[in-house]
Amino acid sequence: MEARHCPGTPGAPLRVSDVLGRTGEGAWPARLRRSRVDVLRLDQAEAQRSRLRKRTEGGTDVAIALERGAQLRDGDVLGWDEASRTAVVARVDLADVMVMDLSALLEGPAEILLARSVEVGHALGNQHWPALVKGARVYVPLTVAREVMTAVLKTHQFDGVSYNCAPGAEVLPYLAPHEARLLFAGAAGHSHLPAGPGDAEPG
Repeated sequence: MEARHCPGTPGAPLRVSDVLGRTGEGAWPARLRRSRVDVLRLDQAEAQRSRLRKRTEGGTDVAIALERGAQLRDGDVLGWDEASRTAVVARVDLADVMVMDLSALLEGPAEILLARSVEVGHALGNQHWPALVKGARVYVPLTVAREVMTAVLKTHQFDGVSYNCAPGAEVLPYLAPHEARLLFAGAAGHSHLPAGPGDAEPG
C-alpha cells in the first residue's frame, strides 16, 4: 500500500492529493487495529471542499488538495507512516437527514403527485429548510431538532408521503459531489462551497 511522508514531520504538512484507502476496506481494518490513528475531524461543509488546511486531533498539519469536485468521506485514510505505524483518518460529522419518499404516489394519478409535490415544496419553503430532490425522494438536512421537524411534517398530513430520519453518513454515498455540497453545505449555513478556484489554497 502506498505510503505518504511521516505524519507530524517537523515543519512540513501532510499533503493529501488523493485517498490511500478506507478504514473498513482491504487490508486497512487489520492494519489499523495495531496502529495509532490520528483523526482529522471535519464538519459537513469542510468535507465537501477540495482545498483545505487543518490540524488533526494529534496536531498534524494537513494540507488537502484533491481533484476538483472530489470530496472526503468518513473513514478515508489520508496518510500512513510505516515507521511509527500511524495513520491519519478523516472523520466527518454530518447532520442527520430527513428523507421524504413520494414513490408511492408514482402509481396514482399525475395530478395527485403534482399537487403533493407542490404541497411538500411549499411546506419546506415556509420553514426555510434546504432540500435536495433526487428521483422520488426529497432530502432535508436537520437544521432544527428532529422532534420539531417531525412535528411540522405531521401537521401537514401529506397523504402518500412517508418520511424517516437517516444519518447523513448513510445518505452521502447515494449523492453526487455537487448534490452533497448543496445538501450539507446548505445545512451548515453556507450559501455555496465552490470546488475550484474559490476554495482556499492550502499553503
